[in-house]
Amino acid sequence: MTTNAPLIMRIMALSINTAKRAGVIIRDVLKQGDLGIVDKGKNDPQTEADRSAQRCIIASLAKKFPSIKIIGEEGGSDLNVCDEWLVSELDETFLRQDCPADWRDAQPEDFVIWVDPLDGTAEYTQGFVEHVTVLIGIAVKNSAVGGIIHQPFYKQSSGELGRTIWGLKGLGTGGFTAVKPPANEFIITTTRSHSNALHQKAVDVFNASKVLKVGGAGFKVLQLLEGKAHAYVFATPGCKKWDTCAPEAVLEASGGTLTNINGEHYEYHENVEHVNGRGVLASVGNNHQELVEKIPLEVRQAVGTKQT
Repeated sequence: MTTNAPLIMRIMALSINTAKRAGVIIRDVLKQGDLGIVDKGKNDPQTEADRSAQRCIIASLAKKFPSIKIIGEEGGSDLNVCDEWLVSELDETFLRQDCPADWRDAQPEDFVIWVDPLDGTAEYTQGFVEHVTVLIGIAVKNSAVGGIIHQPFYKQSSGELGRTIWGLKGLGTGGFTAVKPPANEFIITTTRSHSNALHQKAVDVFNASKVLKVGGAGFKVLQLLEGKAHAYVFATPGCKKWDTCAPEAVLEASGGTLTNINGEHYEYHENVEHVNGRGVLASVGNNHQELVEKIPLEVRQAVGTKQT
């Protein structure tokens, strides 16, 4: 079953188990207490957990799929990792499903895997660990198609820590139960730490009944999937392709939409600009274009005008 499955199914199946292993590393670093924080820029810390989780993910995927392009947030990674960090087992439960026809014949050169080993690093260092996710996004021919969102600190009803959510366009989602947001409200989720006047103007036009400020693109999209918010609004450059590839794939596999604030999908080929220069707008309803048009044109035109 494992060797005969289409390539995309094998990548997804290994990514599910690899994300879980990265989650264990993230919890272990926190338990040990020395986060090894390095500041990459304003509101952009990096910890030992980011570095180690990325090494685990990229080394595992690169060993199994050596000809596939993998891009991680923390740059080039040392692929010589201890056996304990190397994941080789594929998730057999996932592999039992039928591969969507659109991706059945995808070849190694068609793929780019985008990895954010620890989305929500600032929140991780500040103790808001429930915001933390591991993101593995799978792009095929420029489009976000598959994604894994792993929550290392999610508490299961059994007491077990960690939850792994996956989505593949044409197949659907797994690991959680989608919930529709309340019909009589309009709730927005947005950034905790990267706001500016332009962004605030975009948020204000929606006259939301509630605004949830949370960390990490993965955790924001989870607010939509779990019915806690109707839209994710981020009207400023700042997040990157590794932040949105997996969440976009999971959300759209569940019937939602994630685009820039003009309603255009981002591309995810290997030579693309890493910064999402035109912000992010995500929604769970069928009114995405209406939400785009609600943001004043002058705001949409001003966002990211200095970005390439």
